[in-house]
Amino acid sequence: MFFIETRGNDGQHPDKVSFSEAILAPISSFGGLYSPQKLPELGQDFLQQHLNASYKTLAAAVLSAFEIDIKSDIIEAALSLYDNFDDPNNPVPVVKVKEDLYVSELWHGPTRAFKDMALQPFGTVLSSIAQNRNENYLILTATSGDTGPAALETFKNKANVQVACMYPAGGTSDVQRLQMVTEDAENLKVIGVRGDFDDTQNALKQLLASDDFKKTLKEKNIHLSAANSVNFGRIIFQIIYHIHSYLELLRQGAIQPGEKVYLNVPSGNFGNALGGYYAMKMGLPVEKILIASNRNNILTSLITTGTYDLRNSSVVTTTSPAMDILKSSNIERVLFDLFGSKRTKQLMLQLDNEKHYQLNEKELETLQSIFAADYCDDEEGKHYIKAAFNNGYLMDPHTATCFKAYDSCRDKALKTIVYSTAEWTKFSPVIANALTGEVDSHDLDALHSIAEQAGIKIPAMIKGLFDKEIAQKSIIEKDQIEKEILSFL
Repeated sequence: MFFIETRGNDGQHPDKVSFSEAILAPISSFGGLYSPQKLPELGQDFLQQHLNASYKTLAAAVLSAFEIDIKSDIIEAALSLYDNFDDPNNPVPVVKVKEDLYVSELWHGPTRAFKDMALQPFGTVLSSIAQNRNENYLILTATSGDTGPAALETFKNKANVQVACMYPAGGTSDVQRLQMVTEDAENLKVIGVRGDFDDTQNALKQLLASDDFKKTLKEKNIHLSAANSVNFGRIIFQIIYHIHSYLELLRQGAIQPGEKVYLNVPSGNFGNALGGYYAMKMGLPVEKILIASNRNNILTSLITTGTYDLRNSSVVTTTSPAMDILKSSNIERVLFDLFGSKRTKQLMLQLDNEKHYQLNEKELETLQSIFAADYCDDEEGKHYIKAAFNNGYLMDPHTATCFKAYDSCRDKALKTIVYSTAEWTKFSPVIANALTGEVDSHDLDALHSIAEQAGIKIPAMIKGLFDKEIAQKSIIEKDQIEKEILSFL
């Protein structure tokens, strides 16, 4: 299968590339992204054939359907990393919370967040390609809290790879920050940036598109790539768990074959939702994809009004910080799939240059046939956390936003799959406040408080963070990012 450019071709890039080429150099002409030239069709026969398949078997089958140019032994090694999740036989439990609401728990991996689902295998794939080519790569990542720890975990001590991870200083939870700044592998660099996630993501995209930066790296015999969801190597692994979650509902007898469901996604950079969109296009029976946001509700505005407007917007700090994002990169791939490269280029360049765009009436109607959206503020989120806990389910503040969309966005009585993107341990002060009213508690105190109230143990991998030495101490202004990365190299 080949991958083509979301904004058309500039004559400087090939008009189509292989999967390995797309993940090694993820930015295409005019600053665009790579998307599949054609999606494989996975209909009811595929679902029936894999009804009792393990997660790894299902994943291998989906990757095979994409006909990617990665050797089978590398894929097998990459997928074997799911054996390190809490339950190797079921790395993604799907839990019934209400009669028609099921939670797909994507956080049972090493960093306790859904980014492990894609980044664990992705790291093995990319580093294996680099070694086979005898090339060295700098992997850039910008994180709002979860991509960073997952990328550092998967790439640490990998041959032929160095990682520069940028996070907004003060814009993550303490646990997320500790997961990054306590990493001490020599091939990793963690950079706190005085700014918000959009500042770090903009820097990442600018560096990926900078000929001068790439020329400087070339002089050091280093190529450039990225671990963010601008890289389709992330997205391809995110398609899989949507299919798995549907199969789980079939296995549990919650739905019948062919019965449609709602996919309910907390969305920041739109990669999680994009995976669901592709699964739907490939044949998964989906009624609609419900997009849940926090007070940074730019996606709610886009899907309800067709307007994407950043002119008078700035990032609002919320209790769900991994979603404190205004410029969601993967919307571009949806626009491309629906409206083509010419219109996508027009819209995205207008957003880049004028900070806004407006879909026409027909385009908005098309978008709304697939997506519905709402946003959940902090107080509403805490209400949903407490209500779920009183009914026996403990969840994090990002998952809580989906419960608002579950209440407000459905127009049919269909089963809903909520995607839980992080374990409760990563945002314990917010949850403790929701459950008991306690305020200004430190993460460790809040972890103990919740564990006692819920009658559970704090996972050792989280508790141990508070005793580890801080190895990464860089906190810089956003205009110093390139200099800091080059200094590291």
